[in-house]
Amino acid sequence: MVEDSQIKAQVSPFAIREGEIKTFDGKDGYVSMNQIIHKINIGHITDIHFAILELVNEFEFITSRQIYQMLEWKGINPQSQDKLNNKLDQLVKSKILTRYYFTSEEGKGIYRIYCLEKMGKYLLTSKEIECKWQQTDNVKPVAMIKKRLAGNQTIIAYLRKVKAFDSYVVKPTIQAKISGKTFKATGGSVKLTKNNKSITFLFEAVRREQDWQKKLVDKMTMYKEFYENFVPGDSGYSSMPQLILICEDDKHTAEAFKEIVTNKVEIPQIKLYFTTDLRQNEETLENTLIEFKIDEKTNKYKMFNVEAKILGI
Repeated sequence: MVEDSQIKAQVSPFAIREGEIKTFDGKDGYVSMNQIIHKINIGHITDIHFAILELVNEFEFITSRQIYQMLEWKGINPQSQDKLNNKLDQLVKSKILTRYYFTSEEGKGIYRIYCLEKMGKYLLTSKEIECKWQQTDNVKPVAMIKKRLAGNQTIIAYLRKVKAFDSYVVKPTIQAKISGKTFKATGGSVKLTKNNKSITFLFEAVRREQDWQKKLVDKMTMYKEFYENFVPGDSGYSSMPQLILICEDDKHTAEAFKEIVTNKVEIPQIKLYFTTDLRQNEETLENTLIEFKIDEKTNKYKMFNVEAKILGI
């Protein structure tokens, strides 16, 4: 597998592209449960296939590279990306998983996205593994899927590269108490622990989708309500979590910050940090956070890199 530091992309693969659509790359036709049971009985579907299935269930949408990294982290050896792709093919042909890729005016996307199929849900349920998947999940729009993929990449970067990493949640649920609204942090969360002290990073993935500015302001309004009324124990947090927006690139962080300030949805209780997709490929995450502060010379907001020692290797 190509290491993160060897990736020389200039534009994030999870950035929104003009006229982008999701293209089906799965299997049509019918597969019976008896056929799948036969494949399990003769050893064509093994424990590693079930480990893959559980990861896809947990993350909902995930790339083969992300699956590879998560298997490695769990101590399961996929041997090579090609061998993993062969196993994914078997699962797609058996209609346990399905697969998509993105197509835009720039051409066909370079990666495939995997998600559950009906047979996958049956297998998970038979092993008493909770599975909330329903067929309508697979028709989610491009932007929603790309937010999930950007969140996956960030969680995986933290669990692989941050010594203080403790645990992660793919879809943390947060409650805005006054309005009673419940919402999810689209990028997931990670808990970091050092010297018996813990902090949670909440990640909100922001994409340049249609009306993204309004969607960002609406989401920040809910976060603002959560933070302004926070008491220990709210949404399961013993102390106030740190909010970080994952943007497509550095320019996008400035655009997002401008929207937040212009629409007066800043959160005085916390410092708001930003990061980008490609910054997760750095060898260490110590310098991957961004903060906007007033420059004393110009009296205007300026982007600063934040040195976060807790994110060291």
